[in-house]
Amino acid sequence: MLKNKIVLEYLNGIVEDEENITIVECLLDDVGYDEEIAEKTNIKLNIVRKILYKLYDCGLTTYKRNKNPETQWYTYFWKFDTNNVYLNLNEKYEMYVNRLEKLLRFEEDNMFFVCENDHLRVDYNRANDLEFICPDCGNKFIFKDNNERVLSIEKEIKKYKKICMEVNKLFSK
Repeated sequence: MLKNKIVLEYLNGIVEDEENITIVECLLDDVGYDEEIAEKTNIKLNIVRKILYKLYDCGLTTYKRNKNPETQWYTYFWKFDTNNVYLNLNEKYEMYVNRLEKLLRFEEDNMFFVCENDHLRVDYNRANDLEFICPDCGNKFIFKDNNERVLSIEKEIKKYKKICMEVNKLFSK
């Protein structure tokens, strides 16, 4: 799982430092006590705990707390939830696709105008409200073709849909 570029990029965004990905590797190898993880990775215990709680906040780890009857100290055994990696990634990229599709519809359904000095880009209704005069500089608005913008959004949608398919393949195994 950690060999996949998308998953690794996602997890690196959470653990803040590529070196800290070894904490996830330990969890995947069923090394679950924070002290053991710190020892195995040579990462300070407080950083290990901080990363474990960050992963927990993202729904990627769970823990069991046990109290030592002799010392009365609590120990925490952490587990990594690979299923939630899939769910989080899927949700993230589907959200991107939905936003881009909404933006694409807006771009396709409207005509756009720009100030001659490129101060402002507005749709037809806003340009009409402003009487086709830029409020920043007083120059006229001129029609601006948005075909390049539409193509760029379509390209982004394809990219994120491809990532969604790759995530689905990775976790359907």
